Amino acid sequence: MILTFLGTSASVPTKERAHTGLALRYNGEYFLFDCGENIQRQMMNTNVSPMKINNIFISHLHGDHVLGLGGLLQSMALSNRKKTLKIYGPPKTAEMIEYILKIGYHSISYEIEVIELELKPNKIISTSKSGNGYEIYCYPTNHSVPSLAYVFKELKAPKMDMNKVRELGIEIGSKLKDLKDGNSVEIEIFENGQIITKTIVPEDVLVSNTEGVSFAYSGDTRPVYNFAKFLNDLNCKVLVHEATFDSSLLENALETMHSTFEEALKISEISGVKQLIITHISARYRSVKAYETEINTYLEKSTLHGKSIKIEIARDFMEYDLKKLKVLNSDK
Repeated sequence: MILTFLGTSASVPTKERAHTGLALRYNGEYFLFDCGENIQRQMMNTNVSPMKINNIFISHLHGDHVLGLGGLLQSMALSNRKKTLKIYGPPKTAEMIEYILKIGYHSISYEIEVIELELKPNKIISTSKSGNGYEIYCYPTNHSVPSLAYVFKELKAPKMDMNKVRELGIEIGSKLKDLKDGNSVEIEIFENGQIITKTIVPEDVLVSNTEGVSFAYSGDTRPVYNFAKFLNDLNCKVLVHEATFDSSLLENALETMHSTFEEALKISEISGVKQLIITHISARYRSVKAYETEINTYLEKSTLHGKSIKIEIARDFMEYDLKKLKVLNSDK
């Protein structure tokens, strides 16, 4: 599972940073989180294939997060796309999509299904089958317009302890499947010279669930501490959080309803994640030295306590491996 950062700037792009876009590669398809202008050119510099995007998640309707949609939707049609595209977003997302298609005289060759989400915590997708699959959640955030964060959580089925299965005399078949699905079963065994019926519960033969990968994307927001607690409950591993400003510009963050680095760090500490990746960097920064100084200060202090969160400053085209918890192209 790879995260590709397609755009990491804030409201105004720079030569180094495009408007917001983040793609998750999972089992041969891509999930796109926000779609800033120039998103297609950004994809051309990566391995992200527009035709393999089946789900788009919009955090809010500010232009730097959605103005790439018109061109992307049209290019999919010109590439003869047939598969349904699902677009998730806050209220008025459907109105925006309808307007984009109408005003641009777009002719679309495929179905677009728009799912407008309520501004409340909600599980919006679940593909769980026999314990495997993934879930995607939305969570309301605190920005100047209706906005949402998203959480992707991979599900892994518990493993079967085949030694215990053999010891209990459970035959391979439907009873084994029932146990794996979390149901109790009854088996007949020979004990003390007679056949008796014994109830087997899943805990008798299953070992703990294998922890799947997970990440959260904040979108634009002031710090939302209940969201951090929500991530903690989900045991989320990686948090991609906006940090439009360094911590010396708190007043700017308050005025524009964004977050500082220190606030993003606080959210990551409460959420219990292993990795914080900051993004949505203001165009005022010609370098990330101010952020690096803050990160180094944090790491020096946290070393004294023997525990720290890994921190990365996102850059355009950066790829991050969610399983290995590491940047893949740090040399770029």
